[in-house]
Amino acid sequence: MKQVVKSSCPLNCWDSCGFEVTVENGKVSSVEGDKDHPITQGKICGRGRMLETKTNSHERLTVPLKKVNGQFIEITWEQALDEISEKMTEIKQKYDTTAVLHSHDYANNGLLKNLDKRFFNCYGGVTNLVGSICWGSGIEAQIWDFGSSDSHGPDDIYNSKHIVIWGRNVARTNMHLFNHLQQAKKNGSTITVIDPIFNATAKIADQYISIKPGMDGLAAIGIMKYLIEQNKHDKAFIEDYTEGYSDLVDLLNRFTLEEILEKTELSLQDLKYLASIYHDGPTSTFLGLGMQRYANGGNTIRLIDALVAISGNIGIAGGGANFGNIQVGKSFDMNALTLPQKATSSRQFTMMKQADGILEAINPEVKMIIVTCGNPLVQVPDSNKVKKAFESVETLVVIDHFLTDTAEMADYVLPTTTVFEEEDIYYASMYHHYVNYGSKLVEPPGEAKSDLWIWTELAKRLGFGDEFAYSIDEFLNMAISHLSDDDITLEKLKKQSRLPLPVRNVPWNTKEFTTPSGKFEFTSTLAKEKGFNGKPEYYLPKESSISNPDLAEKYPYQLLSIHPLRSNHSQHYPLIAALQTVKIEISKDIANELELIEGDRATIFNDRGRLSGKIKILKKAHPKTINVDEGQWHKFGGSVNLLTPDDNSDNGQGSILYDCLVNIEKS
Repeated sequence: MKQVVKSSCPLNCWDSCGFEVTVENGKVSSVEGDKDHPITQGKICGRGRMLETKTNSHERLTVPLKKVNGQFIEITWEQALDEISEKMTEIKQKYDTTAVLHSHDYANNGLLKNLDKRFFNCYGGVTNLVGSICWGSGIEAQIWDFGSSDSHGPDDIYNSKHIVIWGRNVARTNMHLFNHLQQAKKNGSTITVIDPIFNATAKIADQYISIKPGMDGLAAIGIMKYLIEQNKHDKAFIEDYTEGYSDLVDLLNRFTLEEILEKTELSLQDLKYLASIYHDGPTSTFLGLGMQRYANGGNTIRLIDALVAISGNIGIAGGGANFGNIQVGKSFDMNALTLPQKATSSRQFTMMKQADGILEAINPEVKMIIVTCGNPLVQVPDSNKVKKAFESVETLVVIDHFLTDTAEMADYVLPTTTVFEEEDIYYASMYHHYVNYGSKLVEPPGEAKSDLWIWTELAKRLGFGDEFAYSIDEFLNMAISHLSDDDITLEKLKKQSRLPLPVRNVPWNTKEFTTPSGKFEFTSTLAKEKGFNGKPEYYLPKESSISNPDLAEKYPYQLLSIHPLRSNHSQHYPLIAALQTVKIEISKDIANELELIEGDRATIFNDRGRLSGKIKILKKAHPKTINVDEGQWHKFGGSVNLLTPDDNSDNGQGSILYDCLVNIEKS
C-alpha cells in the first residue's frame, strides 16, 4: 500500500520546510517538498531528502547498549532504565542534582523535544548549558538593541529597494530566501553580498564586496562615519526613537576612515557604495551567523544594527536587521511544557566552555552527563579538551540514532526515533512564521523509542511519573492552547498541516521597542544590568594579524568553518561516502605561495590541534583564508573543532569559532 502524507522537516535550519512523505509497506520510500506549503512551496534541500536515508539506514541503533570492559553489549530497556535511574537517585542523595549535566544542542526542533527540560526540572534541576555555539552572540546582541531578535516576513523583501546579504550564504543555508532574492532582483531590487568568500549567493549579486574576516563591525563603523559626515543619517529616528546616540558617536570618532579601510581591507569606493545604498532605502539587511563567531561577535551585530538604525531602515517595510526571528518561538507556552518552577537547584555552564566547566566543577563535581540532540565531541570547540572532559565523568548517557563519536565514549547508548517515527509540531525561530505538524508515519526499527517515551519511563522510576502521565495531544495542547484566539488549534493544525503564527511581518513598525527604555538602545540598559558596559564598542578579533602579530607570524591564515552543503551539522556524515574525507579549502594566494594544487594532501595546525585532508582551491576568497566544513566525524578524519578555540564571545552567549589562526603544510 502506498500513501503520501504531509509532514515537516525537523532539522535545525532557517527554512523549516513542508514535506510530502511517501510511505510504502510500512517504510518511508521518498521525501519530497510540499507544493502547498505557503513558504517552502515544494522546494527542499538535500539535507531534508536525506531523512529518508537516515530513517532506513542499517547503521541505525536499534537496541540499548551498555559498555562493559570497554566493549558495548546489548541490554534490555528495563536494565538500561533501571541502572540509569538508580545512578541518578544515588547522585541526588549523595551530592546534588546539579552533579548531572544535561548536554543539549539543537540537532532537531519540535515542541516535544523540550520535554527533556521538564524531566530535568522535575528531577530537581541539573547543570544546564546556556548560550549557543551557532548564533548566541547575535541573538543576545539584538535583544540588547531592540529587546528581541525579530525578522521581517519573507514576502517583505519585495518592498526593498536594496538588499544586503552580510555574511550569509543563503544559497546553502536558506534556500527559500535565495528564491526570493532571485525574484526580487528581477523586480528591480539590487543585491549586495559582503563576505570573505565568493559563494553561490554572490554569483547572483549586483555587487560582491570581499571583507577581511572578523572586521565586519569595523566596516559598519566606517559606513556610519561616512553617512554622518555626509549628513545622510536619519536624524528624526535617532532623536525620537533611540537612546545612547552620543555614545555611538564617541565610538565612531575613535577611528579614521583611513584606519578602517586598512584594517577591513575594503576600498573607499566600497565604503561609499555601501553608504549610498543604506541611505537610498528601504534597504533590508540579512545577517549571517559566521561574523558573530568571533571574540567581538556580539558587538559586530550591534554595530550593524546601529547602521541599519541610523540609516532609517528600522520599522519600515523593506528594511530590517534580519538575523533571528525568535518572536516565532515566543508564540508557544514553553513554561507549561518545561515546568521551570520544579527545579530547586541549578547551575549553568556556557555551551562553549562546557569542557572547562566539567573539569573544574566542585561542590558538586559532575558525576553524570546525559546528551540529547547533539554530538558534542564533534560540534563543541576544542575537541581534545571536550574528549578529556567527557572521559573524566563516571557515567555518560547518550540518546541518539547512530553510534556517533560522542556515543562511542558513552557508558549507555539509548536508541531513539527519527521524525517520521514520532508525532510533533515543528517550527524555526530563524526565518518564517509557519508552524508545521508531523504525524507518526512508520514504526521505528528494532527497539528504538521516542525521547518522550524514554523520559516518561525514567520519570516513573525517579518518582515523578505523574508529570509525564499525559497523551501527546495533551502535551501539545499545553504549548498551543492559548493560541485558539488566533484561530490556531491542534485539530486545525492536524487537518491543514501548517498554520501561520501571530507575529509581526514588519517588526518595530510602531517604533515601540521591548528594551527597558522602549527605544532602540545604542547603549544597552539590559547589558548594564548583566554587568556589561552597555555602550557600543569595537574589539579586534582575538586571533588576527592586527591584534596578535606574534601569533599571526606563527599561524598566518584565518580558518573558517561553514555549514556543510549536504549534512545538517554532523548528522549525515555516516550516510554519505563523499563526505567522509576532510576537505581543506584555501584561497588562491595560499595555493600559489605554498605550491599546492587540488587533491594534494595537507595538514592545518595550531597550538590546539592538527587536521589533515585534501586540498580544494576556492575560486574567489579573501586572501589568507581557509575553510573546513563543520560537522566532520573524528572517525572520518577529524573535526575542524580540533583547532577552534572554546572561549565565550564578548557578550558571553556565543562561540568564537572563527577567531582562529592556523598554519598549513603539505603532507
